[in-house]
Amino acid sequence: MSINWIMLIIGGLFETGFAVSLGKAQQASGKAFSFWLATFALCVAISMYLLFKAMGGPKAIPVGTAYAVWGAIGAFGTVVAGILLFNEPVTFWRLLFLSTLVLSVVGLQLVSS
Repeated sequence: MSINWIMLIIGGLFETGFAVSLGKAQQASGKAFSFWLATFALCVAISMYLLFKAMGGPKAIPVGTAYAVWGAIGAFGTVVAGILLFNEPVTFWRLLFLSTLVLSVVGLQLVSS
C-alpha cells in the first residue's frame, strides 16, 4: 500500500471526525461548543490536506477514485459513530445501504486501472 493510500485513508477518518464534531457541537454550549467547533475546523483542515496530498506525487490517486474512497470512509465512519455516540437507530435498511456504499467503492477500485 502506497503512502498516498495511507494518507487517503487517514484523511477519510478525519472526515468522520469533522462530522462527529458538528454533531457534538449541536449538543454543546459555552466552552464545549467552542471546543467542538475548533475540533471541526482542525479535522476539516487535516482531512482536506490529506486528500490533496493523496491526489499528487508519483503515486497519485486519480481524483475521482480518491474522492469516492475518501467520501465513503467518511460516510461509513460517520454512520458508525452516529450509532455508537448519538444512539442513532440500527436498521436493516441503513445497514443495507451502508453495505452497498462500501461495495460500490470496492467495485470502483477493482475496475479502475
